[in-house]
Amino acid sequence: MSTIKEKTIQLIDALKATCQAYGMGNDGNEYKIITQVFLYKFLNDKFGYEAKNAKSDIAQKLHNAEKWETAYTELSDNERMLLQCAIPPDVPILEPYHLISYLWNQQSKGDFDSIFDNTMTDIADKNAEIFSTKTTGNTSIKLFESLTNNVTDSSMRADFARALIDKLVNFSFEEAFAQSYDFFSNIFEYLIKDYNTAGGGKYAEYYTPHAIASIMARLLVGNNSNLHNVECYDPSAGTGTLLMALAHQISEDKCTIFSQDISQKSNKMLKLNLILNSLVSSLDNAIQGDTLTTPYHKSDDGQQLRQFDFVVSNPPFKMDFSDTREKIAAMPARFWAGVPKVPAKKKESMAIYTCFIQHVINSLKKTGKGAIVIPTGFITAKSGIEHKILKNIVDKKIVCGCISMPSNVFANTGTNVSVLFFDKSASAEKVILIDASKLGEEYKDANGLKKVRLRDDEIERIVATFLNKDAVEDFSVAVTYDDIKEKGYSLSAGQYFDIKIEYVDITEEEFNQRMTEYKNTLTQQFEESHRLETEIMKQLDSLGFNNVTR
Repeated sequence: MSTIKEKTIQLIDALKATCQAYGMGNDGNEYKIITQVFLYKFLNDKFGYEAKNAKSDIAQKLHNAEKWETAYTELSDNERMLLQCAIPPDVPILEPYHLISYLWNQQSKGDFDSIFDNTMTDIADKNAEIFSTKTTGNTSIKLFESLTNNVTDSSMRADFARALIDKLVNFSFEEAFAQSYDFFSNIFEYLIKDYNTAGGGKYAEYYTPHAIASIMARLLVGNNSNLHNVECYDPSAGTGTLLMALAHQISEDKCTIFSQDISQKSNKMLKLNLILNSLVSSLDNAIQGDTLTTPYHKSDDGQQLRQFDFVVSNPPFKMDFSDTREKIAAMPARFWAGVPKVPAKKKESMAIYTCFIQHVINSLKKTGKGAIVIPTGFITAKSGIEHKILKNIVDKKIVCGCISMPSNVFANTGTNVSVLFFDKSASAEKVILIDASKLGEEYKDANGLKKVRLRDDEIERIVATFLNKDAVEDFSVAVTYDDIKEKGYSLSAGQYFDIKIEYVDITEEEFNQRMTEYKNTLTQQFEESHRLETEIMKQLDSLGFNNVTR
Protein backbone atom coordinates (compact mmCIF):
# COMPACT_ATOMS: atom_id res chain seq x y z
CA MET A 1 0.00 0.00 0.00
CA SER A 2 1.54 3.31 -1.10
CA THR A 3 1.94 6.03 1.51
CA ILE A 4 0.53 9.52 0.95
CA LYS A 5 4.08 10.75 0.29
CA GLU A 6 4.62 8.12 -2.41
CA LYS A 7 1.24 8.90 -3.97
CA THR A 8 2.00 12.62 -3.97
CA ILE A 9 5.37 12.07 -5.66
CA GLN A 10 3.65 9.85 -8.22
CA LEU A 11 1.19 12.67 -8.95
CA ILE A 12 4.05 15.15 -9.47
CA ASP A 13 5.82 12.71 -11.80
CA ALA A 14 2.59 12.15 -13.74
CA LEU A 15 2.06 15.90 -14.22
CA LYS A 16 5.65 16.30 -15.43
CA ALA A 17 5.19 13.38 -17.84
CA THR A 18 2.07 15.05 -19.25
CA CYS A 19 3.99 18.28 -19.87
CA GLN A 20 6.72 16.30 -21.59
CA ALA A 21 4.21 14.46 -23.77
CA TYR A 22 2.87 17.81 -25.02
CA GLY A 23 6.31 19.22 -25.81
CA MET A 24 6.94 21.18 -22.62
CA GLY A 25 9.48 19.00 -20.83
CA ASN A 26 12.06 21.44 -19.39
CA ASP A 27 10.21 24.26 -21.15
CA GLY A 28 10.49 27.68 -19.54
CA ASN A 29 6.78 27.59 -18.62
CA GLU A 30 6.63 24.03 -17.33
CA TYR A 31 7.12 25.14 -13.72
CA LYS A 32 3.99 27.35 -13.97
CA ILE A 33 1.87 24.45 -15.10
CA ILE A 34 3.21 21.94 -12.57
CA THR A 35 3.04 24.25 -9.55
CA GLN A 36 -0.36 25.73 -10.39
CA VAL A 37 -2.09 22.45 -11.26
CA PHE A 38 -0.60 20.88 -8.11
CA LEU A 39 -1.89 23.83 -6.05
CA TYR A 40 -5.33 23.69 -7.71
CA LYS A 41 -5.65 20.04 -6.70
CA PHE A 42 -4.42 20.75 -3.17
CA LEU A 43 -6.91 23.60 -2.68
CA ASN A 44 -9.78 21.61 -4.22
CA ASP A 45 -9.23 18.82 -1.69
CA LYS A 46 -8.58 21.26 1.17
CA PHE A 47 -11.87 23.01 0.46
CA GLY A 48 -13.71 19.68 0.49
CA TYR A 49 -12.03 18.65 3.74
CA GLU A 50 -12.95 21.92 5.49
CA ALA A 51 -16.47 21.94 4.05
CA LYS A 52 -17.12 18.43 5.40
CA ASN A 53 -15.75 19.30 8.83
CA ALA A 54 -17.07 22.83 9.25
CA LYS A 55 -18.99 23.77 12.40
CA SER A 56 -22.32 23.83 10.61
CA ASP A 57 -25.32 21.52 10.35
CA ILE A 58 -25.07 21.86 6.58
CA ALA A 59 -21.57 20.34 6.69
CA GLN A 60 -23.10 17.06 7.87
CA LYS A 61 -24.79 16.66 4.49
CA LEU A 62 -21.37 16.67 2.85
CA HIS A 63 -19.76 14.58 5.57
CA ASN A 64 -22.35 11.82 5.24
CA ALA A 65 -22.52 11.88 1.43
CA GLU A 66 -20.83 9.24 -0.74
CA LYS A 67 -19.46 12.10 -2.87
CA TRP A 68 -19.14 15.43 -1.13
CA GLU A 69 -18.90 17.26 -4.48
CA THR A 70 -22.38 16.05 -5.46
CA ALA A 71 -23.87 17.01 -2.07
CA TYR A 72 -22.22 20.45 -2.30
CA THR A 73 -23.66 21.03 -5.78
CA GLU A 74 -27.16 20.08 -4.58
CA LEU A 75 -27.18 22.63 -1.73
CA SER A 76 -29.44 25.66 -2.10
CA ASP A 77 -27.69 29.01 -2.73
CA ASN A 78 -28.46 30.07 0.85
CA GLU A 79 -27.11 26.82 2.33
CA ARG A 80 -23.97 27.09 0.25
CA MET A 81 -23.38 30.67 1.36
CA LEU A 82 -23.81 29.71 5.04
CA LEU A 83 -21.38 26.81 4.64
CA GLN A 84 -18.81 29.01 2.90
CA CYS A 85 -18.96 31.44 5.83
CA ALA A 86 -18.07 28.59 8.20
CA ILE A 87 -14.92 27.65 6.24
CA PRO A 88 -11.60 29.08 7.56
CA PRO A 89 -10.33 32.17 5.71
CA ASP A 90 -7.08 30.45 4.70
CA VAL A 91 -9.04 28.21 2.32
CA PRO A 92 -10.26 29.71 -0.97
CA ILE A 93 -14.00 29.67 -1.62
CA LEU A 94 -14.89 27.35 -4.48
CA GLU A 95 -18.21 27.21 -6.29
CA PRO A 96 -19.55 23.89 -7.65
CA TYR A 97 -18.32 24.76 -11.16
CA HIS A 98 -14.78 25.25 -9.79
CA LEU A 99 -14.43 21.67 -8.60
CA ILE A 100 -12.31 19.04 -10.35
CA SER A 101 -15.32 16.71 -10.45
CA TYR A 102 -17.22 19.34 -12.44
CA LEU A 103 -14.37 19.67 -14.94
CA TRP A 104 -14.21 15.90 -15.24
CA ASN A 105 -17.81 15.91 -16.44
CA GLN A 106 -17.11 18.67 -19.00
CA GLN A 107 -14.28 16.87 -20.81
CA SER A 108 -16.34 15.90 -23.85
CA LYS A 109 -16.79 19.52 -24.84
CA GLY A 110 -14.62 20.71 -27.70
CA ASP A 111 -13.54 23.92 -25.98
CA PHE A 112 -12.42 22.14 -22.83
CA ASP A 113 -9.15 24.08 -22.81
CA SER A 114 -11.12 27.33 -22.45
CA ILE A 115 -13.32 25.79 -19.75
CA PHE A 116 -10.22 24.65 -17.85
CA ASP A 117 -8.44 28.02 -18.11
CA ASN A 118 -11.58 29.99 -17.24
CA THR A 119 -12.08 27.85 -14.14
CA MET A 120 -8.56 28.57 -12.93
CA THR A 121 -8.76 32.32 -13.55
CA ASP A 122 -12.27 32.57 -12.04
CA ILE A 123 -11.04 30.93 -8.81
CA ALA A 124 -8.17 33.44 -8.78
CA ASP A 125 -10.50 36.42 -9.36
CA LYS A 126 -13.02 35.40 -6.70
CA ASN A 127 -10.29 34.85 -4.09
CA ALA A 128 -7.98 37.69 -5.10
CA GLU A 129 -8.35 39.64 -1.87
CA ILE A 130 -6.62 36.98 0.26
CA PHE A 131 -4.75 34.80 -2.21
CA SER A 132 -2.85 37.36 -4.30
CA THR A 133 0.71 38.55 -3.91
CA LYS A 134 2.00 41.94 -5.09
CA THR A 135 4.83 43.65 -6.92
CA THR A 136 6.68 46.69 -5.58
CA GLY A 137 4.36 48.77 -7.79
CA ASN A 138 1.32 47.19 -6.05
CA THR A 139 0.29 45.20 -9.10
CA SER A 140 -1.69 42.18 -7.96
CA ILE A 141 -0.34 38.73 -8.89
CA LYS A 142 -3.31 36.39 -8.72
CA LEU A 143 -3.40 32.79 -7.61
CA PHE A 144 -3.82 31.18 -11.05
CA GLU A 145 -3.47 32.14 -14.71
CA SER A 146 -4.38 30.57 -18.06
CA LEU A 147 -2.18 27.55 -18.70
CA THR A 148 -3.18 25.78 -21.91
CA ASN A 149 -1.91 28.62 -24.10
CA ASN A 150 1.58 27.37 -23.25
CA VAL A 151 0.91 24.52 -25.71
CA THR A 152 2.04 25.94 -29.07
CA ASP A 153 -0.27 23.74 -31.16
CA SER A 154 -3.73 25.17 -30.41
CA SER A 155 -5.42 21.98 -31.66
CA MET A 156 -3.77 20.05 -28.81
CA ARG A 157 -4.75 22.37 -25.96
CA ALA A 158 -8.06 20.72 -25.10
CA ASP A 159 -6.39 17.29 -25.01
CA PHE A 160 -3.67 18.70 -22.78
CA ALA A 161 -6.27 20.02 -20.31
CA ARG A 162 -8.05 16.64 -20.32
CA ALA A 163 -4.74 14.87 -19.64
CA LEU A 164 -4.12 17.10 -16.61
CA ILE A 165 -7.58 16.49 -15.15
CA ASP A 166 -7.10 12.76 -15.72
CA LYS A 167 -4.07 12.85 -13.40
CA LEU A 168 -5.95 14.73 -10.66
CA VAL A 169 -9.27 12.97 -10.40
CA ASN A 170 -8.18 9.68 -8.80
CA PHE A 171 -5.92 11.19 -6.15
CA SER A 172 -6.78 12.86 -2.82
CA PHE A 173 -4.69 15.06 -0.53
CA GLU A 174 -6.99 14.42 2.42
CA GLU A 175 -4.51 12.14 4.21
CA ALA A 176 -1.86 14.84 3.91
CA PHE A 177 -3.77 17.51 5.82
CA ALA A 178 -2.83 15.86 9.12
CA GLN A 179 0.86 15.81 8.13
CA SER A 180 3.54 18.13 9.51
CA TYR A 181 5.90 20.71 8.08
CA ASP A 182 8.49 18.01 7.32
CA PHE A 183 6.08 16.31 4.94
CA PHE A 184 5.28 19.44 2.95
CA SER A 185 8.86 20.73 2.93
CA ASN A 186 10.02 17.45 1.40
CA ILE A 187 7.16 17.42 -1.11
CA PHE A 188 7.84 21.03 -2.07
CA GLU A 189 11.54 20.26 -2.50
CA TYR A 190 10.67 17.36 -4.81
CA LEU A 191 8.09 19.42 -6.69
CA ILE A 192 10.48 22.21 -7.63
CA LYS A 193 13.79 20.32 -7.83
CA ASP A 194 13.90 20.46 -11.64
CA TYR A 195 13.17 24.20 -11.69
CA ASN A 196 15.74 25.37 -9.15
CA THR A 197 18.87 24.31 -11.00
CA ALA A 198 18.45 26.13 -14.29
CA GLY A 199 20.52 29.28 -14.24
CA GLY A 200 22.97 28.08 -11.59
CA GLY A 201 24.21 31.10 -9.75
CA LYS A 202 21.76 33.58 -11.23
CA TYR A 203 19.90 36.01 -9.01
CA ALA A 204 17.09 34.52 -6.92
CA GLU A 205 17.73 31.00 -8.21
CA TYR A 206 19.86 29.88 -5.26
CA TYR A 207 18.19 27.05 -3.43
CA THR A 208 19.01 26.59 0.25
CA PRO A 209 19.26 22.92 1.29
CA HIS A 210 16.68 21.95 3.88
CA ALA A 211 19.41 20.98 6.38
CA ILE A 212 21.07 24.41 6.19
CA ALA A 213 17.71 26.18 6.50
CA SER A 214 16.89 24.08 9.56
CA ILE A 215 20.25 24.85 11.21
CA MET A 216 19.81 28.58 10.63
CA ALA A 217 16.27 28.54 12.05
CA ARG A 218 17.18 26.49 15.12
CA LEU A 219 20.17 28.66 15.96
CA LEU A 220 18.24 31.91 15.56
CA VAL A 221 15.29 30.81 17.70
CA GLY A 222 17.45 28.83 20.14
CA ASN A 223 15.66 27.69 23.26
CA ASN A 224 13.22 30.59 23.25
CA SER A 225 9.79 28.95 23.36
CA ASN A 226 7.93 32.04 24.54
CA LEU A 227 7.54 33.81 21.21
CA HIS A 228 4.37 35.60 20.06
CA ASN A 229 3.48 37.92 17.18
CA VAL A 230 6.94 37.51 15.68
CA GLU A 231 7.80 39.15 12.36
CA CYS A 232 10.20 37.31 10.04
CA TYR A 233 11.73 38.70 6.85
CA ASP A 234 13.81 37.53 3.90
CA PRO A 235 14.91 40.18 1.36
CA SER A 236 16.06 37.54 -1.15
CA ALA A 237 13.39 34.97 -0.41
CA GLY A 238 13.59 32.80 -3.51
CA THR A 239 11.12 29.96 -3.03
CA GLY A 240 10.89 30.57 0.72
CA THR A 241 12.87 27.65 2.16
CA LEU A 242 14.57 29.76 4.85
CA LEU A 243 11.35 31.46 5.88
CA MET A 244 9.39 28.21 6.08
CA ALA A 245 12.03 26.63 8.32
CA LEU A 246 12.04 29.72 10.55
CA ALA A 247 8.24 29.89 10.75
CA HIS A 248 8.08 26.22 11.66
CA GLN A 249 10.70 26.63 14.38
CA ILE A 250 8.74 29.54 15.90
CA SER A 251 5.29 28.01 15.13
CA GLU A 252 3.33 29.09 12.10
CA ASP A 253 0.51 30.59 14.17
CA LYS A 254 2.90 32.80 16.16
CA CYS A 255 4.63 34.58 13.31
CA THR A 256 4.00 36.68 10.21
CA ILE A 257 6.17 36.30 7.13
CA PHE A 258 7.48 39.21 5.04
CA SER A 259 9.49 38.67 1.89
CA GLN A 260 10.76 40.21 -1.32
CA ASP A 261 12.50 38.77 -4.37
CA ILE A 262 13.12 40.06 -7.87
CA SER A 263 12.22 36.76 -9.56
CA GLN A 264 8.68 36.24 -10.91
CA LYS A 265 9.34 32.52 -11.04
CA SER A 266 10.39 32.38 -7.38
CA ASN A 267 7.36 34.42 -6.33
CA LYS A 268 5.01 31.81 -7.82
CA MET A 269 6.81 29.02 -5.99
CA LEU A 270 6.92 31.02 -2.76
CA LYS A 271 3.15 31.48 -2.96
CA LEU A 272 2.71 27.71 -3.21
CA ASN A 273 5.10 27.19 -0.28
CA LEU A 274 3.20 29.63 1.95
CA ILE A 275 -0.14 27.95 1.20
CA LEU A 276 1.20 24.44 1.78
CA ASN A 277 2.62 25.52 5.14
CA SER A 278 -0.53 27.22 6.48
CA LEU A 279 0.84 30.75 6.06
CA VAL A 280 -1.90 32.11 3.81
CA SER A 281 -2.22 35.25 5.96
CA SER A 282 1.32 36.21 4.89
CA LEU A 283 0.61 36.08 1.13
CA ASP A 284 -0.07 39.81 1.06
CA ASN A 285 3.48 40.40 2.36
CA ALA A 286 5.17 38.32 -0.37
CA ILE A 287 6.47 40.98 -2.74
CA GLN A 288 7.99 40.56 -6.19
CA GLY A 289 10.54 43.25 -6.98
CA ASP A 290 14.12 44.49 -6.54
CA THR A 291 14.89 44.72 -2.82
CA LEU A 292 18.04 46.79 -3.25
CA THR A 293 16.59 49.55 -5.42
CA THR A 294 12.98 49.44 -4.24
CA PRO A 295 12.56 47.88 -0.79
CA TYR A 296 8.82 47.42 -0.28
CA HIS A 297 8.56 46.85 3.46
CA LYS A 298 8.80 50.22 5.20
CA SER A 299 8.16 51.70 8.64
CA ASP A 300 4.78 53.26 9.41
CA ASP A 301 5.94 56.68 8.20
CA GLY A 302 7.07 55.15 4.89
CA GLN A 303 10.51 56.77 5.21
CA GLN A 304 12.61 54.08 6.88
CA LEU A 305 13.08 50.37 6.32
CA ARG A 306 10.75 48.21 8.35
CA GLN A 307 12.63 46.30 11.02
CA PHE A 308 11.97 42.72 12.04
CA ASP A 309 12.51 40.24 14.87
CA PHE A 310 14.25 37.74 12.60
CA VAL A 311 15.88 38.25 9.20
CA VAL A 312 17.30 35.46 7.03
CA SER A 313 18.85 35.58 3.58
CA ASN A 314 20.65 33.46 1.00
CA PRO A 315 21.45 36.18 -1.54
CA PRO A 316 23.17 35.90 -4.90
CA PHE A 317 26.93 36.07 -4.38
CA LYS A 318 27.79 37.51 -7.78
CA MET A 319 25.53 39.09 -10.34
CA ASP A 320 25.40 41.71 -13.08
CA PHE A 321 23.67 44.62 -11.39
CA SER A 322 25.33 47.20 -13.60
CA ASP A 323 21.98 48.66 -14.71
CA THR A 324 21.00 49.55 -11.15
CA ARG A 325 24.40 50.00 -9.50
CA GLU A 326 24.31 53.81 -9.52
CA LYS A 327 20.79 53.87 -8.08
CA ILE A 328 21.94 51.63 -5.23
CA ALA A 329 25.10 53.69 -4.69
CA ALA A 330 22.96 56.84 -4.35
CA MET A 331 21.70 55.51 -0.99
CA PRO A 332 24.82 55.81 1.22
CA ALA A 333 22.81 55.74 4.46
CA ARG A 334 21.52 52.26 3.58
CA PHE A 335 24.77 50.98 2.13
CA TRP A 336 27.13 52.42 4.73
CA ALA A 337 30.09 50.20 3.78
CA GLY A 338 29.75 51.00 0.09
CA VAL A 339 28.51 49.37 -3.10
CA PRO A 340 30.85 47.18 -5.19
CA LYS A 341 32.05 48.60 -8.49
CA VAL A 342 31.03 46.94 -11.73
CA PRO A 343 34.00 44.89 -12.99
CA ALA A 344 35.25 46.07 -16.38
CA LYS A 345 35.35 42.63 -18.01
CA LYS A 346 33.08 40.31 -16.01
CA LYS A 347 30.05 42.36 -14.99
CA GLU A 348 28.39 39.25 -13.58
CA SER A 349 31.12 38.96 -10.93
CA MET A 350 29.94 42.05 -9.03
CA ALA A 351 29.87 41.03 -5.35
CA ILE A 352 26.25 42.06 -4.83
CA TYR A 353 25.94 39.94 -1.66
CA THR A 354 27.74 42.70 0.28
CA CYS A 355 24.73 44.96 -0.30
CA PHE A 356 22.42 42.29 1.09
CA ILE A 357 24.54 41.91 4.25
CA GLN A 358 24.12 45.64 4.88
CA HIS A 359 20.39 45.45 4.12
CA VAL A 360 19.91 42.51 6.52
CA ILE A 361 21.62 44.40 9.36
CA ASN A 362 19.57 47.54 8.61
CA SER A 363 16.37 45.47 8.72
CA LEU A 364 16.87 44.10 12.24
CA LYS A 365 15.11 45.51 15.27
CA LYS A 366 17.30 46.62 18.19
CA THR A 367 16.81 43.16 19.69
CA GLY A 368 16.54 41.37 16.34
CA LYS A 369 18.51 38.34 15.20
CA GLY A 370 19.60 37.46 11.69
CA ALA A 371 21.52 34.97 9.57
CA ILE A 372 22.89 35.26 6.05
CA VAL A 373 24.68 32.84 3.72
CA ILE A 374 27.91 34.32 2.32
CA PRO A 375 30.96 33.09 0.38
CA THR A 376 33.57 31.83 2.85
CA GLY A 377 36.19 34.15 1.37
CA PHE A 378 34.32 37.06 2.93
CA ILE A 379 35.12 36.07 6.52
CA THR A 380 38.87 36.67 6.10
CA ALA A 381 38.71 39.78 3.88
CA LYS A 382 41.51 42.27 4.55
CA SER A 383 40.35 45.18 2.39
CA GLY A 384 37.48 46.77 0.51
CA ILE A 385 33.77 46.75 1.33
CA GLU A 386 34.04 43.26 2.78
CA HIS A 387 36.57 44.34 5.41
CA LYS A 388 34.53 47.45 6.24
CA ILE A 389 31.51 45.26 6.96
CA LEU A 390 33.58 42.85 9.08
CA LYS A 391 35.02 45.76 11.06
CA ASN A 392 31.55 47.23 11.60
CA ILE A 393 29.88 44.05 12.82
CA VAL A 394 32.78 43.21 15.15
CA ASP A 395 33.27 46.73 16.53
CA LYS A 396 29.54 47.05 17.20
CA LYS A 397 29.39 43.47 18.55
CA ILE A 398 26.57 42.63 16.13
CA VAL A 399 28.06 39.38 14.83
CA CYS A 400 27.57 36.51 17.29
CA GLY A 401 28.65 33.49 15.25
CA CYS A 402 29.90 32.04 12.00
CA ILE A 403 29.74 28.51 10.57
CA SER A 404 31.88 27.47 7.60
CA MET A 405 30.02 24.78 5.67
CA PRO A 406 31.39 21.85 3.58
CA SER A 407 32.24 22.43 -0.08
CA ASN A 408 29.44 21.57 -2.55
CA VAL A 409 26.77 21.61 0.14
CA PHE A 410 24.73 23.99 -2.04
CA ALA A 411 23.25 22.45 -5.15
CA ASN A 412 23.77 25.34 -7.53
CA THR A 413 27.17 26.73 -6.65
CA GLY A 414 30.62 25.27 -6.09
CA THR A 415 31.52 28.29 -3.96
CA ASN A 416 32.49 27.48 -0.39
CA VAL A 417 29.88 29.05 1.86
CA SER A 418 29.57 30.16 5.46
CA VAL A 419 26.64 31.40 7.51
CA LEU A 420 26.97 34.61 9.53
CA PHE A 421 24.75 35.12 12.58
CA PHE A 422 23.79 38.52 13.96
CA ASP A 423 22.34 39.70 17.27
CA LYS A 424 21.51 43.41 17.10
CA SER A 425 21.23 43.60 20.89
CA ALA A 426 25.04 43.22 21.06
CA SER A 427 24.61 41.19 24.25
CA ALA A 428 27.01 38.35 23.42
CA GLU A 429 30.33 38.29 25.27
CA LYS A 430 31.90 35.79 22.89
CA VAL A 431 31.54 34.84 19.24
CA ILE A 432 31.21 31.15 18.36
CA LEU A 433 33.14 30.15 15.24
CA ILE A 434 32.65 26.67 13.77
CA ASP A 435 34.58 24.93 11.01
CA ALA A 436 32.14 22.35 9.65
CA SER A 437 33.96 22.14 6.31
CA LYS A 438 35.13 18.57 6.92
CA LEU A 439 31.66 17.24 7.73
CA GLY A 440 29.09 15.69 5.40
CA GLU A 441 28.80 12.73 3.07
CA GLU A 442 29.27 12.80 -0.68
CA TYR A 443 26.49 11.83 -3.08
CA LYS A 444 25.67 12.36 -6.74
CA ASP A 445 22.74 14.51 -7.77
CA ALA A 446 20.37 13.81 -10.69
CA ASN A 447 22.98 15.23 -13.09
CA GLY A 448 25.73 13.01 -11.75
CA LEU A 449 27.52 15.90 -10.05
CA LYS A 450 29.22 15.30 -6.70
CA LYS A 451 27.48 17.06 -3.82
CA VAL A 452 27.74 16.94 -0.04
CA ARG A 453 24.98 16.68 2.54
CA LEU A 454 25.16 16.90 6.30
CA ARG A 455 24.19 13.81 8.29
CA ASP A 456 21.60 14.10 11.08
CA ASP A 457 24.15 13.60 13.86
CA GLU A 458 26.39 16.28 12.30
CA ILE A 459 23.51 18.74 12.25
CA GLU A 460 22.89 18.04 15.94
CA ARG A 461 26.60 18.50 16.65
CA ILE A 462 26.66 21.91 14.94
CA VAL A 463 23.50 23.08 16.73
CA ALA A 464 24.61 21.95 20.19
CA THR A 465 28.11 23.40 19.79
CA PHE A 466 26.80 26.75 18.61
CA LEU A 467 24.11 27.16 21.27
CA ASN A 468 26.45 26.10 24.09
CA LYS A 469 29.40 28.06 22.63
CA ASP A 470 31.59 25.02 23.15
CA ALA A 471 35.25 25.00 22.17
CA VAL A 472 35.97 21.70 20.44
CA GLU A 473 39.44 20.81 19.16
CA ASP A 474 39.79 21.45 15.40
CA PHE A 475 36.06 22.17 15.17
CA SER A 476 35.03 25.26 17.11
CA VAL A 477 36.22 28.19 19.21
CA ALA A 478 34.49 30.80 21.36
CA VAL A 479 36.46 34.05 21.06
CA THR A 480 36.11 37.58 22.39
CA TYR A 481 35.67 40.59 20.14
CA ASP A 482 39.16 41.73 21.12
CA ASP A 483 40.53 38.35 19.99
CA ILE A 484 38.90 38.90 16.61
CA LYS A 485 40.36 42.41 16.28
CA GLU A 486 43.84 41.03 17.03
CA LYS A 487 43.39 38.55 14.16
CA GLY A 488 42.57 41.35 11.71
CA TYR A 489 38.80 40.85 12.06
CA SER A 490 38.90 37.28 10.76
CA LEU A 491 35.85 35.10 11.48
CA SER A 492 37.52 31.91 10.29
CA ALA A 493 37.56 29.32 13.08
CA GLY A 494 40.72 27.70 11.73
CA GLN A 495 42.77 30.83 12.39
CA TYR A 496 42.11 30.47 16.12
CA PHE A 497 42.93 26.79 16.48
CA ASP A 498 46.07 25.93 18.43
CA ILE A 499 49.03 25.02 16.25
CA LYS A 500 50.18 21.52 17.09
CA ILE A 501 53.84 20.57 16.88
CA GLU A 502 54.65 16.92 17.45
CA TYR A 503 57.97 16.16 19.14
CA VAL A 504 59.51 12.72 18.71
CA ASP A 505 62.46 11.57 20.81
CA ILE A 506 65.10 9.77 18.71
CA THR A 507 68.70 8.83 19.34
CA GLU A 508 71.68 10.43 17.60
CA GLU A 509 72.16 7.20 15.62
CA GLU A 510 68.50 7.26 14.41
CA PHE A 511 68.88 10.92 13.47
CA ASN A 512 72.00 10.27 11.40
CA GLN A 513 70.34 7.29 9.71
CA ARG A 514 67.33 9.38 8.67
CA MET A 515 69.54 12.17 7.34
CA THR A 516 71.51 9.61 5.30
CA GLU A 517 68.25 8.25 3.86
CA TYR A 518 67.07 11.76 2.90
CA LYS A 519 70.47 12.47 1.26
CA ASN A 520 70.39 9.20 -0.72
CA THR A 521 66.84 9.90 -1.90
CA LEU A 522 67.78 13.40 -3.12
CA THR A 523 70.86 12.04 -4.90
CA GLN A 524 68.79 9.39 -6.69
CA GLN A 525 66.21 11.97 -7.78
CA PHE A 526 68.97 14.29 -9.09
CA GLU A 527 70.64 11.46 -11.04
CA GLU A 528 67.31 10.38 -12.55
CA SER A 529 66.60 13.97 -13.60
CA HIS A 530 70.04 14.29 -15.22
CA ARG A 531 69.57 10.98 -17.06
CA LEU A 532 66.23 12.09 -18.50
CA GLU A 533 67.70 15.41 -19.61
CA THR A 534 70.60 13.64 -21.42
CA GLU A 535 68.15 11.26 -23.14
CA ILE A 536 65.96 14.15 -24.36
CA MET A 537 68.98 16.02 -25.77
CA LYS A 538 70.13 12.94 -27.67
CA GLN A 539 66.67 12.60 -29.23
CA LEU A 540 66.68 16.26 -30.24
CA ASP A 541 70.14 15.86 -31.85
CA SER A 542 68.93 12.85 -33.82
CA LEU A 543 66.02 14.92 -35.15
CA GLY A 544 68.37 17.63 -36.36
CA PHE A 545 67.90 20.18 -33.58
CA ASN A 546 71.68 20.64 -33.24
CA ASN A 547 71.48 24.29 -32.21
CA VAL A 548 69.33 23.77 -29.18
CA THR A 549 70.96 25.56 -26.27
CA ARG A 550 72.05 23.21 -23.55
